[in-house]
Amino acid sequence: MTKKQRAQTVLAELEKLYPEVPIPLDHTDAFTLLVAVALSAQTTDKKVNQITPKLFEIAGTPFKMKDLEVSEIKDLIREIGLANQKAKNLKRMAEILVEKHNGTVPQTFEELEELPGVGHKTASVVMSQAFGFPAFPVDTHIHRLMTQWKLTSGKNVVETEKDAKRLFPEKTWNKVHLQIIFYGREYSPARGNKEKDFLTKMLFAE
Repeated sequence: MTKKQRAQTVLAELEKLYPEVPIPLDHTDAFTLLVAVALSAQTTDKKVNQITPKLFEIAGTPFKMKDLEVSEIKDLIREIGLANQKAKNLKRMAEILVEKHNGTVPQTFEELEELPGVGHKTASVVMSQAFGFPAFPVDTHIHRLMTQWKLTSGKNVVETEKDAKRLFPEKTWNKVHLQIIFYGREYSPARGNKEKDFLTKMLFAE
């Protein structure tokens, strides 16, 4: 199988498994999605979904978030990793959204990536899932599986993103990146039993 054929096989199998893919992070609008994704760094989506309802009840808009003290935000998110830094980032992010963007989440990569705690991956998730812009957010799961499927030899997520965008049709990007994440969690976890990982076996069957 060529690399392109492997990508087509991956696409077809993932579409069978996950014809519909919910966004794993609970949110109600672009701002709450942005906050949830920023909080999810080095933390599970499940944990983020456990702590965000109370956070969003109190500070579900940039205007409300900026009025909280860093210590108050930290108290609301203390159960997740890097709570100290994330609390500072959320407050400053909210301030910038209000000062520069009238309290709305900007719809460009450049403006999103200027916000504290927002890297390219977070910006890609917001651009794709909140605004429908074609993007291919690459996290450690996607990087690992793309490498495992020999669809990239990228040494980092930047290279893997370029390869993914080259191999998968643009119209599939917003969905397939989620499908790969779901597959990794269900069939090919980073640690643990890989017996269920039928797709890797299929791609490299003799």
